[in-house]
Amino acid sequence: MIELSFEYWNQLAAHTINICSLLAGFSIAVIISLLVYEKNSKIITAILMLATVAASCFLSTLFAMTQILMKTTPGFPFPVEDKVFFWPRALGMFSYVIGIIALLLVIALSGWTKSKQIGMFTSVVSFIAFVFIAIMLVS
Repeated sequence: MIELSFEYWNQLAAHTINICSLLAGFSIAVIISLLVYEKNSKIITAILMLATVAASCFLSTLFAMTQILMKTTPGFPFPVEDKVFFWPRALGMFSYVIGIIALLLVIALSGWTKSKQIGMFTSVVSFIAFVFIAIMLVS
């Protein structure tokens, strides 16, 4: 396995924190919008639940990456070994992927609140986005 430098982890954590902050904010905005929305249906409830999962996952990733960022910043007062990054890295990436999937499902379901045609469109676009993201995560 390749050993990555602390400088690399520091930059990766900083970028991931920025991305997750934006995605968590978007997910929370969806939650707030749906909480004041008067119409209740199974699709709206599912979107609300998925947006909550997405926001929670992105916030979890944000705090996991903050731990990595703090420990890899020059001047951290305690000695740090590479093995202390296993859990923040594993849990952070796991919750990041789950958050992305939940957010894509929110996008897929959103069109179904309007019509069958728009629902099919948003589902197909969301699936294509999932395939592209999966390719980028694997390559």
